[in-house]
Order: sequence, then C-alpha cells, then structure tokens
Amino acid sequence: MPISLSSIVTALPSEDSWGPPTTTDALVDGVPYAPYSKGDKLGRMADWTTEGKDRDGRGGRQQYNRNYRDQQVYGAGTSSLFAVQVAEDESSFSVVDNTRTSTKTRGFGRGGGTIFRGRGRGGRDQRGGRGTFQSSRVGGRGGQQAYLYDQRGGARGGRGGRRFGWKDYDKPQRNRDSSVNIKPDWTMLEEIDFARLLKLNLETSAGEDIDGYGFLYYYDRNYDKPRVKNTERKLNVVDRAAYNVTTSSDPIIQELAEKDEATIFATDNILSMLMCAPRSVYSWDLVITKQGGKLYLDKRDGSSLDMVSVNENAADAPLEASEGNKDSINFPGALALEATFINHNFANQTVMESETSKLEMQHENPFYNPSEETEPLASKAYKYRRFDLSLEKDEDPLHLIVRTEIDAVVKNNISGEDQLLTLKALNEFDHKAQGSGGALDWRTKLTSQRGAVVATEMKNNSCKLARWATQAILAGADVMKLGFVSRASPKVPDRHVILGVVGYDPRKFAEQMNLNLANGWGIVRTIVDMCRNMKDGKYVLVKDPNKALLRLYEVPVGTFDEEDGEEVEGTEAGGDEE
Repeated sequence: MPISLSSIVTALPSEDSWGPPTTTDALVDGVPYAPYSKGDKLGRMADWTTEGKDRDGRGGRQQYNRNYRDQQVYGAGTSSLFAVQVAEDESSFSVVDNTRTSTKTRGFGRGGGTIFRGRGRGGRDQRGGRGTFQSSRVGGRGGQQAYLYDQRGGARGGRGGRRFGWKDYDKPQRNRDSSVNIKPDWTMLEEIDFARLLKLNLETSAGEDIDGYGFLYYYDRNYDKPRVKNTERKLNVVDRAAYNVTTSSDPIIQELAEKDEATIFATDNILSMLMCAPRSVYSWDLVITKQGGKLYLDKRDGSSLDMVSVNENAADAPLEASEGNKDSINFPGALALEATFINHNFANQTVMESETSKLEMQHENPFYNPSEETEPLASKAYKYRRFDLSLEKDEDPLHLIVRTEIDAVVKNNISGEDQLLTLKALNEFDHKAQGSGGALDWRTKLTSQRGAVVATEMKNNSCKLARWATQAILAGADVMKLGFVSRASPKVPDRHVILGVVGYDPRKFAEQMNLNLANGWGIVRTIVDMCRNMKDGKYVLVKDPNKALLRLYEVPVGTFDEEDGEEVEGTEAGGDEE
C-alpha cells in the first residue's frame, strides 16, 4: 500500500513515539552540545615534538606556550569547546628515547669545522639551558679546531658559516673588554650613541696641501697581472723602517701649531677612526688634549688604532679568547697582529726599490735618524693638508691640519703622469673556520667571482675598508690598491701568498660602500665643539666595547705619561741587567 505525503506530515514524533527529542541543553555526562564546522581546527591530542619540562630549565615556559596554543579559538569560536585540556601535572609523563647516543661530536663540512649543538638546523641534542663555548678536536682532515655551543645561536661550520637572524634573538651576548681601563678618577662628561652621530652632516672643501716629506718608490705593475693557474706569489718579510708617530709628538705639527696655521691637529689614522665611528664594533679610544685654545687628537702607545682588525663587522665575528684556550691563531687579537704584519710587508714588497727611480717630496722624512736606524727607509710620503670646518655662524675660521700618508707612485698608462696611491691588503685566514663571515674561497673564486669576494669583504670589514677609503681621500690619493693575501696553509699564520691586487678609485669605492664623508666631518665637528667648550686639559674618547655609543671622559693631565714612564724605566732596568 503506498504511503501518501499527508500521512508522513501528520506522523510527527510525540512523547511516546520513537526518534530524538525535539530540544535538549546537554548530552550525556554533562558534555555541552555545539554545532561543528569543517573550518574549525582542533587542538592536538599529544605533543610528541618537544621533550618534558624537567629536561631543561625552561619547562614552565614551554608548558605555558603549549597550553596557550592548544586553547586558541579558531573560526567562529565554537571549536574552543572541543580543545584538549592539557593535564596540570605532566611530571609523571615522559617519552622513552631508544636512540643510541654517541660520545663523538658530529662535524659539518670537510675536515670537521665548527660544531653546532642545540636547536636549529643540524643540531641533534635539543637540550635547553644557556649555551657555553668550549674547545674540542673533531675528526676529519687535519683535525679541525671546533667550538661546541650548547644552545641556540652559535656558528655552524660548512661552507658559508651560519648566519644570524631573528631566530637568534636569545643568543648569548659577547662581552668584549674595553680598549683602555677606565679608572675611578676619570669623570664622564658626555655619552653619545651612534644613532645621533649618523644624523650629522657637514660639507667641507677638498683640502689644500701645506707641505710634503719623504719619498716614494714606483709600484710594480706585475702584481696587477692575473695569477697563473697553480702558481702562487709568496709574501716575503721585508724589514723597512716605518713610523706611526702620534699627533702631539710630530715635530712638523708642533711647528705648524706655533705658527697658528690651524686650531685642530690630527693624523689620518686617528681622524679616519673618528669619521667612521658608527661602523666600528670593537672598542677603541682617542686622547684629546686641549692646550692654549688648540686641540690635538692623539693615540696611546700600543693602542688598538695601530692594529688592523679582521672581520670586525661579520655576523659571526671571530670569538674572543677563553680561559682554556688562549693561544688560538684565529682569535681577534692574533688575527689583528697577523693582518698588521701583512700590510707592512705587502706595501714594501709591491714597490720597485730604486734610488735612481723614485719620487722625492719637498723635504726628507722628519722621523728618520740615520745614526740610530739600521734598516733602510720604507717608501712613504707624508702630506700635511688643511681642511676648513667653519660654519656660517662662526666668527673665526676653524681649520684642521691632518698628516696623511702615501705609499707609492705609479705612471698613468694614458697621460704618463705620476699618480699617488695607497697600498692595503685584505687577508684570508680560513674560509671554513668560525669567524670567516661566509667568505668565499679566494683561491678558486677571486678570478671568476671577484665582485662577490669584494662585496663579502665590504660586509665583513665595513669599518676597516671605510677607514682605508677615508685615508686615501684625505691624502688626495688617485688610486687605492687592495691586495688579497691568504695563508699558505690555514693552520700556519706566519706564511702567506699574494693571490691578486685590484686598484680602485677611492671616491668611487666610498660610494659603493655608502660611505658619506659629510657625515664623518659632522662627527668631527661635533666632538671638537664639545672639547672647545671645556677647560684646558686632557680628555679620552672611548668606544663602548659592547654598545653602540661613545663616552667622553675628563682625565688627569699625566694619566698616560705615567704609564709611558713605567715602561721606559722597565726597559732601562732590563738593559742594566744585561
């Protein structure tokens, strides 16, 4: 018998009939009822990706993050009813790990390399806790020296090294030492952060030459030729007398000060550091002496300004010496000493020493004494140049005299005129080691990918290259020669080879580095104005070793003179014993 539509409509459920109830507020056992949408996301039932909270000291934070994540509301807000509530106490729950643990550390790259342990790519031990550095030997060719870093951050080996980013926000802060000991009797007068320095600007003229001293040999163009395959040019030790006299000890500057030729006196080494201060990372210090209305920008004997830094601006800069390993060849101090000797020998080796073919300046070298020196003079010319730092509001002109240095001279290929040039050298210690800053292998990439090699050096040595370009511009040099020097073996820091030499226009090179000389002159004028408003005395400008700021201290007049006197007395006592 067929069923009609009317009979179905009239057969509605009643209290005694079958079917679900028409209305209800709760299901069995008090579980609330809510509509479910396919767009809603449910929380995970169990988190198998992280270990228990008792494994490290951050269990509380991990448990809080997990509970908060699982209880988030998605979609229309109804899925929170289905979220899994994590038990309050998970101390009795643990994951059994049957994987075999090895006592050997695992290296990256050929020959070992830097080891990274902890969270991140390549790490197996995901144990928490604040990380520490320790030294160990790992397997591979040559037994590469490695550093173990137990936590996030650190540096991993292999090609290119590890690059730091936002994921390394909690990596440990490197605590560097100050370049000078701050004594209790020093009074801090000013504190200037780099953000303020970067906003300064002062346009100045190109400068004028006052006088010249010394002589220059001609540059050997054979070093500009491409390196023949499988052949290397050895960097020799060339003993030549070179001088780096501070400002106040320069006899020529003393004469110019007596003639009132300028108000401010400095050397290009000191002035370039001040002009490129916002790019610096390591600590440095300058001694400013105000006497009779004149300012002398000096450096201490043995100051860090006399050394050439290596990879100062790299993301994974070379690590400082630790208590257990102080004699590594790749620590910042050892690398700076190595780079300083490389630059000295490179400048002396790449010139053609000939008494009949050299460029004589107006006067002889003011620091050379033939009766005391046993070594011949190095090719060096000192040009004393004057710059105008005056502003429109100044009643009297404000002039600065700086002693600049030129290393060699070369004939122009087209016009045949003499061009002045500076000779500097970049050095490669080990492109696979920690602190290399992702540098390429110069032996294989310098010829084919020279632009990439130079760009990497501009990033890793931004402060050093900016100072070299500034010094060349201050001296009025026409060319800046950059040599690429590498170790003969990564494990031997005293034998090097010259892989190539490239010449640059200092001004165009500065543009490539985004180096603004007007900003540098603005920094100099700001520091000068601070000191001019103070009384006569001695002041020290110190770059904070761990922060991007400068501090200006007032110190007793004989602060560093006492240290020099103690060194002289010790030397004399040693001579008497002999």
